[in-house]
Amino acid sequence: MADVHDKATRSRNMAAIRGADTKPEMMIRRGLHARGFRFRLHDRTLPGRPDMIFPKYRAVLFVHGCFWHGHNCHLFKWPGTREEFWREKIGANVVRDRASTEALREAGWRVGVVWECALKGRQRHAADEVLEAVSEWLHGTGDGFELEGVPDSHAAEAAS
Repeated sequence: MADVHDKATRSRNMAAIRGADTKPEMMIRRGLHARGFRFRLHDRTLPGRPDMIFPKYRAVLFVHGCFWHGHNCHLFKWPGTREEFWREKIGANVVRDRASTEALREAGWRVGVVWECALKGRQRHAADEVLEAVSEWLHGTGDGFELEGVPDSHAAEAAS
């Protein structure tokens, strides 16, 4: 399938995609700040440049976009054009994410990930549920944390 945009338009669109301060990240940041958490942002000295760093809790939090990080959910779909390029690019992102997580853990950090699908789309959680889950993890002693959208079968049960 051919791209619906010419090269210049596609380039402009792709360049406008944010890597930091995304809507899901800002929602988490605002909510955690309102709950009294203080954190640093995007520390370039840490592997993977985490979205939020909580030194008091020796924890870092990533807010991953499902497309860019190759999450297996309803928000991720392989592009139909330039398939080899996208498989290589997204595959490299997944490998880099794993390496960053491992390096952070080896350095003594607790690592958490909130996936975009937990915050938007048909499988999303309520915002308060997401913030409560992150808050509990930060206050707890658990090493890793991952929050993704509710599977379709559970979403259907919750709706009824």
